[in-house]
Amino acid sequence: MELPRKNELSKDVEVMMAQMSDPAVQRDANKMKELSAELGHKRELLDAASKWEKNQRAKEEVKAIMADGGDEELMELAREDLHRLVKEEAELGKELENLILPRDPRDSRNVILEIRAGAGGDEAGLFASELFRAYSRYGEERGWKVHVVSVSSSEAGGYKEVVAEVGGKNVFGTLKYESGVHRVQRVPETEKQGRIHTSTVTVAVMPAAEEVDIEIKPEDLKIDTYRASGAGGQHVNKTDSAVRITHIPTNTVAAVQDERSQHKNKAKAMSVLRTRLLDAQEAERQQKEASDRKSQVGTGDRSEKIRTYNYPQDRITDHRIKQSWGNIPVVMDGGLGQIFKDLQSAVKEKQLGEND
Repeated sequence: MELPRKNELSKDVEVMMAQMSDPAVQRDANKMKELSAELGHKRELLDAASKWEKNQRAKEEVKAIMADGGDEELMELAREDLHRLVKEEAELGKELENLILPRDPRDSRNVILEIRAGAGGDEAGLFASELFRAYSRYGEERGWKVHVVSVSSSEAGGYKEVVAEVGGKNVFGTLKYESGVHRVQRVPETEKQGRIHTSTVTVAVMPAAEEVDIEIKPEDLKIDTYRASGAGGQHVNKTDSAVRITHIPTNTVAAVQDERSQHKNKAKAMSVLRTRLLDAQEAERQQKEASDRKSQVGTGDRSEKIRTYNYPQDRITDHRIKQSWGNIPVVMDGGLGQIFKDLQSAVKEKQLGEND
């Protein structure tokens, strides 16, 4: 793979900065956002390319010293420098290769996160709430904003379903490989015989859609208002603040009741609806272009079992990359970083292999 040159990247950065100073571009919020993300990536590349070229110059200088000869002490220092520079060269090369791999333009987007209890009754609901807490804790530690849009609780205190907006830096790029079926194996607290139960939870991570991404005709919408139910304060059951929007052609539904204002709930419901419609559109496109999935971890199909959490053996296994981790309590308290890092590394290795 050919590595980018520093001078070429510098020119690219200058051109993009000039574009962003154009008043016409500044009036286009979406174009500015797109250029800003691309400029950030180019600057990352430029920084890495600068370090690479500096490393190459230093390596040639050390080789020249060694070729001229000298006392043994000087040669020993030169050999140590060369060893360090060769190791640094390998690390910088890998960093550059990762940076020039095809990027998903959606990685910088916020997401709509949906978690639903599957098989396993109360245990599935409890694990759904624990998994949501794990994602929330991970995000909060990184400055993400996690806002619950809607929730349906189970009698045992878990979640039948929870939908949330997650906003921050590189949210979709971090969470996108979490879509699928998560299986948990453990002994429920109510189990007197000590038998291990198996339950499942389904996770969907969708990049938040913007108005320009998909056209929704007003005549295709059915909007219902009703009184909110459950926790929420004094306004609950006193005003018709909850909103349910149905996209008639696809029968896609989004319901929000977490705000006191009907107007705010309607805006959030539209955001969720738009995201679900775009996600369905993307899934259809990927089915038609199956070859585009070669670089992905798994198929992205939500019916695919992607991970097992085995509590008795304190082992979490991701079936797509055939890798396991321990210390479940720490992971479920938000310590998901290593899992995310290993998944992203596996994807990059596949992409590098395909580009060789």
